[in-house]
This record gives sequence, structure tokens and C-alpha cells, in this order.
Amino acid sequence: MQWLSERWYRRSLLARLLWPLSLLYRSVIFLRRISFQTGLMQQKTLPVPVIIVGNITVGGAGKSPLVIWLAKQLHMAGYSPGIISRGYGGSGPFPFAVQVTSQAEQCGDEPLMIHQHSGYPVVVDPDRCRAGQYLLAQHPCDVIIADDGLQHYRLARDIEIVVIDGARTFGNHLLLPAGPLREPIDRLKTVDFLVCNSGDYPEAFRMDLNASIAINLLSDASKSLSSFTEQPLHAVAGIGHPQRFFQMLKAAGLSFDEHAFADHHTYQPADLTFSDTRPILMTEKDAVKCRSFASADMWYVPVEAELPMLLKDTICEKLRNLNHG
Repeated sequence: MQWLSERWYRRSLLARLLWPLSLLYRSVIFLRRISFQTGLMQQKTLPVPVIIVGNITVGGAGKSPLVIWLAKQLHMAGYSPGIISRGYGGSGPFPFAVQVTSQAEQCGDEPLMIHQHSGYPVVVDPDRCRAGQYLLAQHPCDVIIADDGLQHYRLARDIEIVVIDGARTFGNHLLLPAGPLREPIDRLKTVDFLVCNSGDYPEAFRMDLNASIAINLLSDASKSLSSFTEQPLHAVAGIGHPQRFFQMLKAAGLSFDEHAFADHHTYQPADLTFSDTRPILMTEKDAVKCRSFASADMWYVPVEAELPMLLKDTICEKLRNLNHG
């Protein structure tokens, strides 16, 4: 998959060969979307507003930090948010209410990270409609944030937010399997808000991911990132775009060997066994899968999303103007 992904971000011979399949894929997603819009296929409407945070490309664009930021902002505005997710890689049973002590193998790494980081209720189910119903039955939520699910049209939504990778944008601009696009770029014209992660895009709110500390996987002790500048390190990332994590560490003045893994990689102790005892820095998403065999030299780097308050204010205004129930 990593090999194919690399070719999605340039006009490769493979992309040209796969282009006819992209045309077929485009026809399928067009017909599916029209079927829901015309009522030929029925959408499920939940009794509270639903906010979709998704993207139109395969791979990580920064949705999870935005979901955490949005949940916190809505909570401070007086709402009681809950979060639903497909739970990629999780085995269930579904619907699955994520707990602090849950395992990534049960619910997926991103939902577990979101719950551990934010404390807000998270329910996982490949059927996002069922996830939302279960969440509302268990928690007094008055707004639901769906992590991913832009293309899950069976779940009716009130607000759509699309996250754009500011570094890679849309690659070769081709749809699957010739390129990274899940939907055509003109889909962006139909959503409510665009957010560009670590970059600028027309009419998009800019999101920057900031990191200042590292937290030990064993003791939960924290240290400033600057305290690691005087020593060589190992940096580990199993996310959609590992280079974003490595570039963030370089910007903090750190020196390290890079160890990139596939997105959602299931770590084994051997993956983090190196020939020396240098400290290991990893993403928060990686950490939830490594705690069971963590050593004292393993640290994760949490990030905080920074966005204009105008986005929060505009979303809250839109929520107030909705008519639910």
C-alpha cells in the first residue's frame, strides 16, 4: 500500500494504466451519492445535529486533532459532544464504547487516542448510524462529531468539514485506484467548511499542529521537547504521512533516525528494538499500541490543533440555526 501511495503523488505510468478504473470508480460513487440525494436510498437521521469531519483523499490529513479541537470548543460553548468512528482495524464487538483501558485491537488506534486525549465519549461501529444511536442511548449528548465518514452517505449530516493535507494536497488529482482521491475535487464546493492542515488553500481555515512536550509511555512523566535537543534519538511514526511528524521534530531542533511505518501499523516489540538505547519518540496514535510492551526510553509527542476562533463561532452559529426535533 505504501508503494502504491507514493505513486499517487505523481503522474506515474501506473496511474495512467489504472485511469480507466478511476473512471469506473467515479461513476459508482456518483450514482451512489445521487441515490441518497434523490431518496432512492434512504438516509438515517439522528435526533441531534451531526458534524462530519472527513477528507476526500486516502490517508491521514489531520482529522483526529481537528475532532479533538472541535469537541473541546463545543464543550466550552455549552454543548455536550460525543464522537463516533468506524474504528479502522478494530475487531469489536460493535457497537463498542471506547474506554481508557480499551485496546486498539478492539476499537482502532484513532478512536482510542481521541478518547484518551479528550475524555469525551467515543463509540465505534462500521455502521455509523448504529454507532450514533448507541452513543445517544448511553450518553446525554446534544451534538455528534463523526470522525471520518464523509462518504458514509447513509448517515444524514448537518455540517460537513473537509480536512486538506497542506503538504500533499490532492496528489496526482486522480480518483482511486489511479490516485488518492475518494471523491472528485469538485466535492469541496458542496461542503460547509474547509480546513487546511499546515498549509493554505483557497477559502480554507488554516490548522497548525503544535507540540511542546513528550510524555513517557510507562510513567506518564512529561518533559519539554527542547530537553531532547542535546542527544540523538529514534523517531517512529505509523501514520498516513510520517514525514509530517518527522518535520515537526526537526523544526523543534531534534536530531534522530527516522523509522516510518504504514498507517495503522500493529507494532511488535521487535519494531522498536534498536541496536542502541537512544530515547524513542513516537506519535500519540502509535503510543496507544505500544504501551503493553513499553520501556522507560519510549516517549510520545501529543499535538494540539490551533485554528481561528472564527471557525468555532461560525459552526456554533450554524448549530443554533438548525431545527432538530
